[in-house]
Amino acid sequence: MNLILSDIDIGCSFLPIVKKNKTLGFRFWYYFRQGWSTYFAFIFAAINTLTVTYFLAIENYPILHQIFPSFIHYVVIISIIGIPLLVGIGYSHYKKTAAFSSEADVLVESNPYHYRVAPGWNQYVVFPLYLSLTNMMIKWSQNQKLTDEEINEIQDIQKKIDVLIKGGFIRTPDDYVAKQDKKENES
Repeated sequence: MNLILSDIDIGCSFLPIVKKNKTLGFRFWYYFRQGWSTYFAFIFAAINTLTVTYFLAIENYPILHQIFPSFIHYVVIISIIGIPLLVGIGYSHYKKTAAFSSEADVLVESNPYHYRVAPGWNQYVVFPLYLSLTNMMIKWSQNQKLTDEEINEIQDIQKKIDVLIKGGFIRTPDDYVAKQDKKENES
């Protein structure tokens, strides 16, 4: 199937999403929190905990100082014990307790895209296909034929599916931003 890209409104190069200034600050805040909590705070807390516990506790107790004669010994032994222990706790969190399923429940309940069609290929391909299929089923159950317009709509959806299968884009992130801007201006 040979497609002319302009016929089905496709953007084939990835364009970064540029949001309005009102969400730029929230995006920055989100990225900052992710960088801080996932990387910096974790490493900083580990180093801080090891340093403080060794120099304030281990050095002051001769029995513990015999087990951990130097800071390097302490770090190696704690790592050998701590890493598998923490992996086990993380595994239990996800697989053995109700903690993760409760977190997932809260995320599902608060995510608006669980209650409406997400923008992108779902909105422009999957759900239009569902709608066309249900219309076809209703017509066929009433022994009616599809109109030329309905057949053209289905062929249009087939073209979009083919583009997606080949790794192309149906619309671009900028189209979504423009649509959001239009909705806000109409309000």
